[in-house]
Amino acid sequence: MTYSNLNQFSLSLNHDLCAEKLINTKNKLIIQDLDGVCMGLVKNPLHRVIDFNYVKAARNLHNHFYVLTNGEHIGKFGVNHIIEKSAPNPEIVKKEGYYLSGLAGGGVQWQDNYGKITYPGVKQEELTFLSAIPAIFEERLRNFCQNQAPFLTKEVINEALDAVILVNQVSPTINLNTFFSLFVDHPHLYLALQKEIKALMDELLDKAQKNGLKHSFFLHLAPNLGRDEEGVEIMKEATENDSGTTDFQFMLKGAVKEAGVLYILNHYYYLHTGEYPLGQDFSPQQAPNNHQELVNLVIDKFSPESMPLIMGVGDTVNSQVTWQNGKKIVKRGGSDRNFLQLIQDIGKGFNIDNIIAYVDSSGGEVKNRKPIKVENIDGNLIVTEGIAHPDDPDEPLNVNFVFPEGHRQYCQFFQKITG
Repeated sequence: MTYSNLNQFSLSLNHDLCAEKLINTKNKLIIQDLDGVCMGLVKNPLHRVIDFNYVKAARNLHNHFYVLTNGEHIGKFGVNHIIEKSAPNPEIVKKEGYYLSGLAGGGVQWQDNYGKITYPGVKQEELTFLSAIPAIFEERLRNFCQNQAPFLTKEVINEALDAVILVNQVSPTINLNTFFSLFVDHPHLYLALQKEIKALMDELLDKAQKNGLKHSFFLHLAPNLGRDEEGVEIMKEATENDSGTTDFQFMLKGAVKEAGVLYILNHYYYLHTGEYPLGQDFSPQQAPNNHQELVNLVIDKFSPESMPLIMGVGDTVNSQVTWQNGKKIVKRGGSDRNFLQLIQDIGKGFNIDNIIAYVDSSGGEVKNRKPIKVENIDGNLIVTEGIAHPDDPDEPLNVNFVFPEGHRQYCQFFQKITG
């Protein structure tokens, strides 16, 4: 088996072969998540760090690399600020175009290498509604702490709120990692807080509907256990050693990564062919909600002759198996699952060697990722357990390459393929 059919690989550690394929493929497109992939997961998002050598490598790929993240480019918690801190001189980032191009906010905040931001398909009344949400977050969290956790001092509460409330322009978020640590001796409180925040988000969705914005927003949970029959993401309840769902993101409709794949691909075709297959004004909000319809749209509208080899890279994919009345119940989730599955299925539809790569982010401060298991068998390192649950043999996502040592290992690989 050569590098001409890497999509048949499964849980491979042969990164050199993957790099060789990418280096020798001119028409390629890398779509990559951020947190946990090129940065370590930390309890406080303000403490995130990015290697500027990785940033320079991303710029070298120019129009062949785009990020796709549920975080945001701008603001206090944005990735742009992290890049500026990593640069030897912050002024060169904008001057020389070192910002990471691509989609943030799940797919509604577009940025080029020079930090120019646009919001495809977003309405002003939606932005106005979102701007009021962080203050509501603070009030509810402060009341919970004061009423349910009197052992927390005012100073500790203030520091915690500063860390957990992400004042994002298009995706205001509560990240509970700090509270998981504060409530380590009170796991019942952390679970109660999870449920409190979920209820708050549902109240905000109801409020939006009453304000005439019924179809504008949805709740994204990370990590999650997939979606229920109505398409609503399922919260992963915490256990004593697993923080479960930590990120509660109030998102704009269309801000789903699989829709973002179509937006990026539409942009890529324009840059390389001069035409937009989905039209110049296409936005993620216009993408179908059904997975197969997304695949069919790409097959129908995009020229096979110009279709690039696509590598999708993520770190948040999971599955959970439980038994109820003797019946096995499988729940597959993770915020990267659907966009990686779409890239895989586009490859099948065009008979192109698309690559799915998975970065093991379980070694960070956040303890809600399942680690990849690697064993030494007859002198060779072999992945013996990947993303799939051992009792889920029908896992549809085939991960071709894994990076069990986390973001640093992936960043080294990334720098290699960009020279």
